[in-house]
Order: sequence, then C-alpha cells, then structure tokens
Amino acid sequence: MTSNLAFGRPHRSALGLSRAATLIGRRMHGRQCDSVCDGTMTANALIDTGAILALLDRTDRWHRICVDAFTRFHLPLVTSEAVLTELFHLVGDSRHEMEAAWRLVRSGAIVLAAIEDSELPQIQTLMSRYSDRPMDFADATLVHLAKREALSTIFTVDHADFDTYRIEGRRRFRVLPANRP
Repeated sequence: MTSNLAFGRPHRSALGLSRAATLIGRRMHGRQCDSVCDGTMTANALIDTGAILALLDRTDRWHRICVDAFTRFHLPLVTSEAVLTELFHLVGDSRHEMEAAWRLVRSGAIVLAAIEDSELPQIQTLMSRYSDRPMDFADATLVHLAKREALSTIFTVDHADFDTYRIEGRRRFRVLPANRP
C-alpha cells in the first residue's frame, strides 16, 4: 500500500474493491439512476466517504459492519460532490480501484445531490460554527443536505464528528452503523 499523506489514509487495496461493488450492483439490479431522477425512489439517508470506502474495501476494519448496515437501508443514499471528490482521491491511482468505485456510484445505490452557489454561505457558516472541532467541507455539505432534504440518518464511520454535528443547530443525526469494529 502506498501512503496518501494528503488525507492521512492509505490508498485502498485493489483486492477488496470489485467484490463489494459487484454485490452492491446486484442489490441495485433494475433500480438505476434514471428511476431516481423521475421521482419513483426516495432517499432516506445520507452516505459519507468513509462508509463508501469501507463498503468497497474488504480489508477495511469497518467493512463487515458497513456491508451489514448497507443491506438494511432503503436505497438510494444521498451524497455530495465533495464526498465523491474525497472518495476518488482516496481510492488511489489504480484503474481497478477507480472502476470499482464508479460501479458503486453508478449502480443507483448512491445519488448525488447538487449544491448551488447560493447555498455556499450556509456551508461556510456551518464550518465556522464548529471551529472547536473542525468540520471539513465534505462533512459540511452533508450537514447542509440533511437540513435541506429533511434527512437525519447518516451512514458513516465518522461517529465522533456526526455525533457532535447538529441539523439546524438542534437535531442530532442518527449515525449508522450503530456498532463499531
């Protein structure tokens, strides 16, 4: 494994990526992104970078717990462009790893919620509010989407941060998976 110093995490192993992406793709068979766009499917949770990586990498200590939790979600799960940017940065330079991540993203299990330029001041406010526990941009976009889309469940391995963050400054997130490795 090569070190990814920019994010302080190792690149993902190519061995575990395609198997999980294939499993997830099978679960989504017949429920592609075009069905989400026409309103026939409603998301009921957000997904963060760490949970996506854990789903894809069977060597990740969170993998089993995340795969088990994933099977219980009503799909699709909502994410942001910032989360996908982190994801593709962290999967590394391997074409195999990148393709496995794309299979998951394009399977329909995850849908991308757009954030408009006019919403950026709200995201900046969130990042400033949590200055004692720095909130990165990707997390801020998810907290913002939780408010905008009326979602309070998040699929993440980042319990410490999402147990701290509040939706509209008041409501707690329901952080899943509830168990930890």
